[in-house]
Amino acid sequence: MRKYLSAWWLGLALVLSSCTPSAPDTAVHMGLAQAPVNLDPRMATDAASARVNRLLYQALVRFDAHARPQPALADWQQLAPEHYRFHLLKPVPRFHDGTALTAYDVVATYQSLLKPGVSPLAAEFSHIRKVWAVDDATIDFTLDAADPEFPARLIIGILPAHLIAAGHDFSRQPVGSGPLAFVSWRGPLVLQRWSDGQRYVLEEVKDPTVRVLRLVRGEIDLLAGDLPPELLVYLQQQAALKVEHTQGANFSYIGFNLQDPLLSNPKVRQAIAYAIDRPAIVRQALVPDSRLAAAILPPEHWAGNASLPAYAHDPQLARELLQEAGVRLPLTLVYKTSTDAQRVRLATMLQAQMREAGIELQIRSLDWGTFFDDIRQGHFQMYSLNWVGIRTPDIYRLAFHSASIPPLGANRGRLHDAELDALIDQRDWLAATQRIHALLPYVPLWYEGQFVAMRRGLYHYTLAADGNWDGLITVTRHSTNDHED
Repeated sequence: MRKYLSAWWLGLALVLSSCTPSAPDTAVHMGLAQAPVNLDPRMATDAASARVNRLLYQALVRFDAHARPQPALADWQQLAPEHYRFHLLKPVPRFHDGTALTAYDVVATYQSLLKPGVSPLAAEFSHIRKVWAVDDATIDFTLDAADPEFPARLIIGILPAHLIAAGHDFSRQPVGSGPLAFVSWRGPLVLQRWSDGQRYVLEEVKDPTVRVLRLVRGEIDLLAGDLPPELLVYLQQQAALKVEHTQGANFSYIGFNLQDPLLSNPKVRQAIAYAIDRPAIVRQALVPDSRLAAAILPPEHWAGNASLPAYAHDPQLARELLQEAGVRLPLTLVYKTSTDAQRVRLATMLQAQMREAGIELQIRSLDWGTFFDDIRQGHFQMYSLNWVGIRTPDIYRLAFHSASIPPLGANRGRLHDAELDALIDQRDWLAATQRIHALLPYVPLWYEGQFVAMRRGLYHYTLAADGNWDGLITVTRHSTNDHED
């Protein structure tokens, strides 16, 4: 009898507990077009991972509005052309496992980057001859050659030395000292703000229409970027939502395989550039505050070049250039892109515009992993990608120097130009960007505007030109200033 009473009481307790109102979900739910891949800052190469890692880790250096390096974890002195000394600033931060961040953690992080084959970012630091801790708060770097912009490279998040030594898997269980800490990654990625415990749930929702509908229904609270303009217009019409936007700095481009017999001819590449009506695409298919681009770095960057001439829309000139190149029209080319709906839409617009110039563009839309793998391996004629979050002019070395052919860098088109190599080596960025513009290994397209769409009741999300998610550091829910809406 006692056994049955116990079972009855257990059943009643379960019924009562199911009737008890659950605590409100105070987490901020963010919908992502693409989930992060790797939360080890030494390994991450995709934009989503880089954006999350900025929140989880701290680096020695940050950047101001003109991309000039500023102290973050440390300030620095240049003791000699090849010798830099960094001093950790106080108060000394702690990692999320409770241990203090010291010079030895900085040394362990950068020493791990220097090991061959460990990191896809290793080429950026290959000229470091030695890094060591002078004391708990002082780190010295010596270089193989003078590098006046060396501090600007030191943006890798610092990891705990004891976990590096133990072979900890930072890619799935990150431990940093940033404003957000890792909680779990079973399905959605769950993070927590270190200062006040505010939780964030970052969930991949690939389809843009589904992301929008889930925001409207209140199933997610926030979207940042990665929507076509008509969906953004729809969100602006919803009374329960607010949309903010700003000028962007992420560079969209068309890349060429310069080993291809057709695309190795500069007149063919020029013809493609003149065949594209970029202003029309910006007007019709991009979000507000998007603008035309001429180089990877925008004109407001300290190494930007505002004087580069535009490749205007001129399909007749495009045809003439193709004929001068000895190309029989129509010219058929294969263009690879991802299966993202907006990317396919842009590809279709490019296809229609190029047809007028005698170019038949065959679109191959692939899942992201297959697409990006093809690009890295050089299996393409043409493709389109974005450079996201670029801060230093060394991007031109990474993308165009003949010493940066994959796997040593991101010169995926296999450009070889001795004059450009010399200009990059001399760090003459004005002349280098002019040479790149003339060689046309990329067709520069645009810098896409940035926006955030949020449910009312969220406040203080700060937009960034590179689309980073640092606004999660400051966003608040249910501000007392509800009249701000």
